[in-house]
Amino acid sequence: MSILAIPLLLAAAAPVSSTPPQLPAPSATRLKADVTSMVGFGTRHTASTTTDPKRGIGAARSWAAQRFTEIGATCGGCITVERIARTFTGPRAPTGVVIEDVLGIQKGRDPNRVVIVGAHIDSRVTDVMNATADAPGANDNASGVALVLEAARSLSQRSFDATIVYAVFSGEEQGLWGAELLADTARARGWKVSAMLNNDIVGNTVGQGGVRVADKVRVFSEGIRASDDLVAQQGRRAEGGEDDGPSRALAKAIDRIAGDIPGGLDVMLDRRPDRFGRGGDHEPFLKLGYPAVRFSVAAENWDRQHQDLRTEKGVVYGDTIEGMDFPYLAKVTAINIATLARIAGAPAAPEDVTIAGALSRDTTVKWSAVPGAAGYRVRWRRNDTQVWTDTRDVTGTETLLVQVPVDDTFIGVSALSTSGAESLVSFGGRERRR
Repeated sequence: MSILAIPLLLAAAAPVSSTPPQLPAPSATRLKADVTSMVGFGTRHTASTTTDPKRGIGAARSWAAQRFTEIGATCGGCITVERIARTFTGPRAPTGVVIEDVLGIQKGRDPNRVVIVGAHIDSRVTDVMNATADAPGANDNASGVALVLEAARSLSQRSFDATIVYAVFSGEEQGLWGAELLADTARARGWKVSAMLNNDIVGNTVGQGGVRVADKVRVFSEGIRASDDLVAQQGRRAEGGEDDGPSRALAKAIDRIAGDIPGGLDVMLDRRPDRFGRGGDHEPFLKLGYPAVRFSVAAENWDRQHQDLRTEKGVVYGDTIEGMDFPYLAKVTAINIATLARIAGAPAAPEDVTIAGALSRDTTVKWSAVPGAAGYRVRWRRNDTQVWTDTRDVTGTETLLVQVPVDDTFIGVSALSTSGAESLVSFGGRERRR
């Protein structure tokens, strides 16, 4: 068979199911209630008490576990609760501390393909070693945990191909330890992680100095992959794939998804792993090669982060609930929910996408078949642009792009479900010699 005969239009071969039911809109009222509950634990410092039923990190983690249990009860037990723990030692915990993550696990039809949405529940004041002072941590990061719980409430009403893990981390302020624990657990269990969404400081619109930004949210993603060795980095450099790794593809997908939400937020694609010189709970996942991004507000207010509660010269310091904007948090939550629904409802992203066409005006694209895929979407763009401009849907695993020169074009492939849900786009590179 000639290569020209391989492409088949997906629409002619793949049945399309009915549109899934509308997901419920996130509730600003519920988000505020959850943040209020977490603030009520006084401090959630990782080294705070674990025995007091009303104060400290132990009570907060048990509260989160109970919320997942209650959500699971509304869907016939579709969400199960798991608590994983390990002892970590470091400069911010020199005598060691038990780090525990609370997980709500919604099993999909494929239990080993996983989509994760997470946030850290621990809080702190000015002195990171102070485990007893009140540290309400409303925006940093009760906002993220409330988002995770609201996502579970919404998505538990639907079933998906992939398993969704709703993660509440501890130990972020001590060294991203809770995220490290879950990333290591994912690797040990052989999970195929399609995406990890980290939400940290996602609930305010008034930033430092009174600047207000209520129409944007930042999504941070890596370019050069933390998991690449030198040979892989050199290969990516030669192919021009710095802006199209899995995490950047995830960020671009989030941007497209957010654009379809009426009255939503503009996603600002921050092309670095995190804020300048800072880090977050998505980084341990990046180190293991998993696609991961960080959501954060467009305008941070540092007077309300990591501060002792006080007022000086008329300036209010401290991460209290008064500094939050819950309708804004609901919009960030809606973007997370829509992204999780799309990725969990789609097949896995294709692997081994290769392109060839040196000394030709045409480009041959090949990729490995994806289990459960009804078809594939080939995307391409001129290599002086960042957004995909052209597409072709096919059912095979090879196609020829006529008059699309490889020298001047970036090409990627995604997998499609029968309902049209699209995976992340896998960037096409040179075929590797075995």
